[in-house]
Amino acid sequence: MHLLQPQPEVTTSSLVRTHLTCDSALSIDTVQLSPWRNLQTEQDQVDWLILHFNHWFSHQNVTLVKGEAEPEYFPASNHTPARIQFAHGFFNSALHEISHWTIAGAKRRLLPDLGYWYAPDGRTAEQQALFEQVEIKPQAIEWLFAQAFGRKFRVSLDNLTGDGGDGSRFKDNVFLQVQKFFSGETKIPADALHFIQCTCMTTRDGEFLGAHEFLRNALD
Repeated sequence: MHLLQPQPEVTTSSLVRTHLTCDSALSIDTVQLSPWRNLQTEQDQVDWLILHFNHWFSHQNVTLVKGEAEPEYFPASNHTPARIQFAHGFFNSALHEISHWTIAGAKRRLLPDLGYWYAPDGRTAEQQALFEQVEIKPQAIEWLFAQAFGRKFRVSLDNLTGDGGDGSRFKDNVFLQVQKFFSGETKIPADALHFIQCTCMTTRDGEFLGAHEFLRNALD
């Protein structure tokens, strides 16, 4: 069984389980909220996610917040922490925006919207191809997040009124990226790994993710 793990400078096919180093997860009793498995509504799950993310990443000077409109990232100021604002209070939107934040390095976290170029819905085929290229890794990480929570993941081409691109090829690429994380060919960002570890501690009794949980046909 291949288990997701942080990789050393020279990648290895070692299957040794990652030692969980989530200090905040180990002291999760300090976060007063119902256990994940007891939550029945999307709203309750969103509130749980916000509280726990903000606890797990309190050392990063960043907060996760609900947005009423489109998602947006606001860098920290002298008086306020950075804000990861997700769309319309949707749980899956929160996971997607967190995935983008985990990929961004320190310099991009100083920029509005993490310095991403973004063309709105209605993109041309060329614009859509560029969109898909930069979305493969974030959506692969989002799939890992969703699986840790036991939620359904769906890829997003996000171009309903334009050229939708090749959905099957994009799904292939997202699936391949996940496999690269498990094999060690691609190193998963440290903050993404931290989030997955903390989530698994609280939603799966510490059972980490395995490659066998991610099948290509699950994206269809």
